[in-house]
Amino acid sequence: MTEDSCQRTFARLSAEIIAANGLQVYICDEAQPTPVISFAVKNLNAIGGVMITASHNPPRFNGFKLKAYFGGSAPPEICRQVEELLDKEHVQKTDLDSGIREGKIRIFRPERTYIKAVKKLVDFNTIARARLKVAHDAMFGSAAGWFEKILRDTTCEVITINGTRDPLFGGINPEPIEKNYVYSKQFLRKFPQDICIATDGDGDRIGALDGHGRAFTTHQVICLVLYHLLKNRKSKGRVVKALTTTSMVDKICEEYGLQLTETGVGFKYICAEMLKGDVLLGAEESGGIGVAGHIPERDGIVAGLMLLELLAVERKSPRAILAQLHRKYGLHVYDRIDINYPLEKRHQLIDTLKQNPPEKLLSKPVVKLTTFDGVKMYTSDGSWLMFRPSGTEPILRIYAESNSTKNVNGLLSIGLKIAKRVAGQK
Repeated sequence: MTEDSCQRTFARLSAEIIAANGLQVYICDEAQPTPVISFAVKNLNAIGGVMITASHNPPRFNGFKLKAYFGGSAPPEICRQVEELLDKEHVQKTDLDSGIREGKIRIFRPERTYIKAVKKLVDFNTIARARLKVAHDAMFGSAAGWFEKILRDTTCEVITINGTRDPLFGGINPEPIEKNYVYSKQFLRKFPQDICIATDGDGDRIGALDGHGRAFTTHQVICLVLYHLLKNRKSKGRVVKALTTTSMVDKICEEYGLQLTETGVGFKYICAEMLKGDVLLGAEESGGIGVAGHIPERDGIVAGLMLLELLAVERKSPRAILAQLHRKYGLHVYDRIDINYPLEKRHQLIDTLKQNPPEKLLSKPVVKLTTFDGVKMYTSDGSWLMFRPSGTEPILRIYAESNSTKNVNGLLSIGLKIAKRVAGQK
């Protein structure tokens, strides 16, 4: 049985069991991006939703995501309540055909209402007139074809790359980062566009390349979207970011006088802030971006449309706009390494860094320490080095940002040496 048929079977079984327990169920007849389902939960006034997805991870990570009534990921307390009910009673189950005949299960297509909503969220008329040449690297995921649907009957031309439905994602991890853009880079070198938007396996994260195949980092994409919201849209509100996200966001917020809230890693923390209200944008290092007026959830499709609106308004290339940001806020270079790390040494490493952090990094004094999700060390010149055990994989992540590739590599080298020393490795 392929991962695709497993996914369909899992979705069908979920619907059959939920319906047998007295709840009305809506089920899609084909794969949908996660933000489309999250929007549907809110739009239908449903009590919750289920998404079967591996997200940006390899196919073996395919799993069961709960969506809460507000259209975002279910918070930990709701997940715990569901988990506490597991194996408490005999499983009740109907079959799909019977559920449909009895009206307990309804097949539905959420595309129309979602597209109508996102067209109102952006300045769609300006995009529609812009004559942009847009490539979309769907990374073999469920967002394939969505930019074509949304921009149909406009002056924009859309070409989808890696749009074939493939549960193995063409042999790549469908994460929107440069190492996974092999096919789109090759295409853009032969057939230049104005921009290439990349979405992950389930469409809730975004990356991008310029029209000639040079990749942007997810941090740069976040800054481009934030810059557009502030400069061109004159928007106001709080900005929320995960603490592994670029410090350029801090500088932009400082210039525009916006409150910045920093959270732990995971969009669930950003979602919690968005539910409090007055949040203009929420963003995380992995390419998750959520915007005001939509759902308290990351949405790669909406973030991509915001990039297109930016190009339509400024009439400049994304690379030229990014160069403006670098001139104004300085160069911000970022990188991350992931290493296998002994489970029994993780707490020791974090405790060691909390209690006895290095006094200097690359000859610059360490002036600040953040310890609420891993350990993040800031130096006097604004550079930072962070250690954080993954919450979903058996690895240690080491992050760094500075004003040059040389400095970032130096920081990561220091981080690796510290980690190995604590673990007793050479």
